[in-house]
Amino acid sequence: MDEMKYAMLTEVLGQWKAEIIESFLKSEGINVVLIQDALSQSAYANPFAPVQIFVPKEGMQQASKLLKTFEDSLDDKDAPEE
Repeated sequence: MDEMKYAMLTEVLGQWKAEIIESFLKSEGINVVLIQDALSQSAYANPFAPVQIFVPKEGMQQASKLLKTFEDSLDDKDAPEE
């Protein structure tokens, strides 16, 4: 069996958030695979169901840095102005 070529970068709550991160990483040239539990895609969809974000192992370091930059920019927007 072939060795896995993708590794989990992170897990987020909500398909919408996963798709934003996916778009951001893809815009930087990183392939992304989203995995969501099949139960969360039932007739009673939960908008905050966990979604795992996978990237190629060789791009993990770059993806981690980009994700940190992305999350830091969100934290800056949430911080109260002085």
